Amino acid sequence: MPSIFSRIINKEIPSYLIAEDEHCYAFLDINPLTKGHTLVILKREEDYLFDL
Repeated sequence: MPSIFSRIINKEIPSYLIAEDEHCYAFLDINPLTKGHTLVILKREEDYLFDL
């Protein structure tokens, strides 16, 4: 089952895209702590942090 972030990258869930390249995807948080709160995620999905 794909993660919520994979679904955002694949445009299955809408997001406000800020930037995108071959490795990363940056978009605004839906519950921002501050103005401009942005999430930057890798496009490659891994099961464990140390696999990155």
